[in-house]
Amino acid sequence: MMRTTVTKRGQTAIPAKVRKRFGIRTGDFLEWVDDGQTIKIIPISGDPIQALRGCAIGSNLGRKLLAERREDILNEH
Repeated sequence: MMRTTVTKRGQTAIPAKVRKRFGIRTGDFLEWVDDGQTIKIIPISGDPIQALRGCAIGSNLGRKLLAERREDILNEH
């Protein structure tokens, strides 16, 4: 468990262990989600394109796209 303090201006620090694990850097955004019982904090990269880079590795998206295109072509005739 990690604990931080909130200043009178409503600011707090993100523990280094959390920043490192989730790759939170200067300029990134945090999305605060309040479901009425808990608060979730979701890190949003300052560069969302870079953050998504490599996320589809191993999912064979290229093959799936080509297979769908072949099916589309067959269905056109």
